[in-house]
Formats: sequence, C-alpha cells, structure tokens
Amino acid sequence: MPEWLEAGFWGLLAGSALLIGAAVGFFARVPRRVTASVMAFGAGVLLSAVSFELIDEAHEQGGLLPVAIGAAAGALLYTGANVLLARHGARHRKRSGDEQPSEREQPGSGSAIAVGALLDGVPESVVIGASLLAGGPVSLVTVIAVFLSNVPEGLSSAAGMRQAGRTRRYVFGLWTAIALISGAASLAGYTLLGGAPPEVLATITALAAGAILAMITDTMVPEAFADAHLLVGLITVLGFLVAFALSHA
Repeated sequence: MPEWLEAGFWGLLAGSALLIGAAVGFFARVPRRVTASVMAFGAGVLLSAVSFELIDEAHEQGGLLPVAIGAAAGALLYTGANVLLARHGARHRKRSGDEQPSEREQPGSGSAIAVGALLDGVPESVVIGASLLAGGPVSLVTVIAVFLSNVPEGLSSAAGMRQAGRTRRYVFGLWTAIALISGAASLAGYTLLGGAPPEVLATITALAAGAILAMITDTMVPEAFADAHLLVGLITVLGFLVAFALSHA
C-alpha cells in the first residue's frame, strides 16, 4: 500500500471509533457514571499519548524552542476557536446529559457542534499522518490512543445530542463526516508535511499536541468528572498507564 494511502487509512480507522461510540451513545441508555468512567479512561490515554508520543517526539526532532512555540500556539488556536463556538451553543458538545442546547433553544447550535467536533478531531489525525514521514511504520500507539479516546467522545456527545432532540440522521451524518475528514486530515498531514525540516515537523507536532491537551481539559475532563465517583481519578490513571505501556512495548 502506498504510504499516502496508508496515512489516510489509519486516520479513517481512528476516526471510525467516533461512529462506534455514537451508536452506543445514541441507541443505548448508558448510565452517566459509566459514561464518565469511559471518558476518564479516554482522557488518560490521550494525556499519555500527548506526553510520551507527541511532545517527546517533537523534542527529539527540533528541541525545546519549537516544542514550546508549537504547543502554546496550538493551545491558543484551539482555545480561541472553542470560545467562539461556545458562544454559539457548542460549549457542551461532549456532555452526555441535558447540557447541550437544542436548535429551538439556540438556533445554529447544531452547526456549531459540528464545527466543534471537527476542531476536536483534526489535530489528532494530522499527527497520525505525519508519523509516517520518518520512513517507518505508523505510530500505532498514537492510532490506538486516538481510537480509544474517540469511542467515549462519540458516546458521550451522541447521548447529549439525543437528549437535545437531534435526529438520528444528524448524529450519524455528523460522525460519519468527521470520520471521513479524519482520514483526509491524516492524508494531508503526510502529503503536505513531506520534506519539511525537522524543526517545522516538531512545531506542527507540538501544535497538535497543544490543541489536543486544551481539548482534553476543555471538553473531556468536564464530562469525566460530571458524576465524579471515587474511582474516576483511578480510571484516568489507568488509561494513562495503558497508553504508556503501549508506547514502551
């Protein structure tokens, strides 16, 4: 398989987990404590991937300065976009309860949620494609981490969309589109960054890492601790350790 096609495949595979989670969240009545626990595990997985795969790799490629600049820029870009989307009803797009506004309560919130889902998913996919640029195999740890974190994201968000009265067509149309765009973003990460200097690759990787870290704290952590039973912190650490073990397997 050509590497550019492989990049798109891995991004699509990781993005497809959103559909799996959305199907569970939309059709099953998952207890909120279970949803919170699954989201906590996904947050732990992503935190580990950001630390030991993305930031560490970026530091090896370009040193501390590109990492600092990229991570700060990624966090600023994500936070700025997230603030704008929050004003249009997408603040609670990953919440499984009744926090999401309906279209009647806030016109345009459905579109804002769709753009927010895209904002959450693209940085992860770009990194998957860029991981092939070293000439070796794709970073399976990154793919697995994104896949494992996408399941609870899709689950929680789809449950919230159902609560807000959004249709089955909207929910599955949205997550199908995001899965396809994830594949395209991974392909773009491979094709557009090919031949870039190590410092540029380091900055882009760190930028994605900063955006993902901001996303975790802005959208995943609030849902994980919405029904904070005593095991949520332990489950987050478990997710972190599982991803850490995979990165050192």
